[in-house]
Amino acid sequence: MAKYEWFAEIDAMVGHQYGRIYAWDKVNEAMVRQWCEVMGVDNPIYTDADYAAKSQHGQLVAPPAMLQAWCLAGFHDELAPGSTTDNPYGVLKLLEAQGYPAVVAVNCDLHFDRYIGIGERLYYTTVFDDISEEKTTALGTGFFVTLKMVFLSETGDGKDDEKVGEMLFRVIKFKPANPPEKAKPAGSDNAAPKMLRPKPGISDDNRFFWEGCDAKELRIQQCKHCEKLQHPPAPVCMHCHSFELDYKLASGKGELYSFVVMHHPHVPPFDNPNPIGLIELEEGVRIAAGLIGVEEDVSPKIGEAVEVEFHTYEGELTLPQFRLVSTKESS
Repeated sequence: MAKYEWFAEIDAMVGHQYGRIYAWDKVNEAMVRQWCEVMGVDNPIYTDADYAAKSQHGQLVAPPAMLQAWCLAGFHDELAPGSTTDNPYGVLKLLEAQGYPAVVAVNCDLHFDRYIGIGERLYYTTVFDDISEEKTTALGTGFFVTLKMVFLSETGDGKDDEKVGEMLFRVIKFKPANPPEKAKPAGSDNAAPKMLRPKPGISDDNRFFWEGCDAKELRIQQCKHCEKLQHPPAPVCMHCHSFELDYKLASGKGELYSFVVMHHPHVPPFDNPNPIGLIELEEGVRIAAGLIGVEEDVSPKIGEAVEVEFHTYEGELTLPQFRLVSTKESS
């Protein structure tokens, strides 16, 4: 595919390495403890100094998955002192100027060279690694942009700083396939526009699922080769890697594996509070869906029985939602 004339500026940026972005704080026990509490991690090598001293590390270490967290910008996007002012995301601004305003993260691959100890000061540098040719996806038409961040620990003794890990981060910068309608001029229509539920991205891989919803059927992808189930739908079996896939009708019954209740912000047209559940179906797979019939002052309980109900919105979008069986029976 021929590239646009304006693409030459972006092509010239490929391979450019940007300056350092420092961590605000040295690796410290307080942040490690809080991260472990939030993530539900209870490995004592991260929080128990006596235990860690007897381990192969000889000291407390930070969870490897915290690598990116140490160098994040502040709440107002301010960077730590000494950080570069050269914006590694400048390529995204250039694409925006050419009519590609939307962005979605595609994937993020982390590699860890070693554990990080308490007291180390980290920074990372970014390389604009690659940009694809123009691609058309279900989201719209745009470019896949790949950035590579290399994380290092300062030695402080004049020697080369030590690489501790790296992250490959890819986004798609695109023109939406179905851009929102432009707002009408003030005074042209006093009625506020009705907010509609966002429609799912439908592809050849998941079409069967949404067609099943229209037919009031809960269809779960099944491999023809190993007969195992998986959800959400994918182009290949996650168990045996076969491409021969079909689906199985689920009973629609299961139990509440986990849930969250969104109180803020209030996003029309969703109800507020908005309970969302992770359902473990009788067939053994889990599916995220809205919970209905939940009383505002009564919290759902993990393990409660649920059953699917199909509800249609705006006359064309049918969604599987789950009702607590006890709530249904008492109503």
